[in-house]
Amino acid sequence: MGYRVVVAGATGNVGREMLNILAEREFPIDDIAVLASRRSLGTEVSFGDKTLKTQDLATFDFTGWDMALFAVGSGPTKEFAPKAAAAGCVVIDNSSLYRYDPDVPLIVPECNAEAIHGYSKKNIIANPNCSTAQMVVALKPLHDRAKIKRVVVSTYQSVSGAGKEGMDELWDQTKAIYNPTDDVKVKKFQKQIAFNVIPHIDVFMEDG
Repeated sequence: MGYRVVVAGATGNVGREMLNILAEREFPIDDIAVLASRRSLGTEVSFGDKTLKTQDLATFDFTGWDMALFAVGSGPTKEFAPKAAAAGCVVIDNSSLYRYDPDVPLIVPECNAEAIHGYSKKNIIANPNCSTAQMVVALKPLHDRAKIKRVVVSTYQSVSGAGKEGMDELWDQTKAIYNPTDDVKVKKFQKQIAFNVIPHIDVFMEDG
């Protein structure tokens, strides 16, 4: 018996990769729905050897679905994840929205899989960002042997963390550098990102 699975944000880089991994690992799925914002409505995405057409996240009825993988950013997640959870669908959120919520378990399966039972408080599960997830897998056995009190980390994030728009901007700016007649304006990032490193990721909080 398989699950009824929803992928929200299916047209983005992360959503497409979620679909690839579900198919690759032959996750037991009886039914799958792919959701996107209204502007991407009807866009087709691949799932194994199938082609699926996206539905509207804003009007989708989550009743009867087992789990929803959210890859839509904190804004839409704040609006639609509670609706999915209230309908009985367990939300696994890939954004930063619920990472500090004490009623939402923050899970890295290799480190604290047992904490997942806490999902029942809100029907939502969070995961840490990409750098943290892989780092704690390495740190967990060290912490088990000799408690780690502090970790100092510097990360240099790829533009793919900003999604397709970020990757396109890097590509277009890189081409423009070699073809000076092109005028590529800064849109997604605060500064030119091609051949550059900028101290900015995600959205700045009030304290900077």
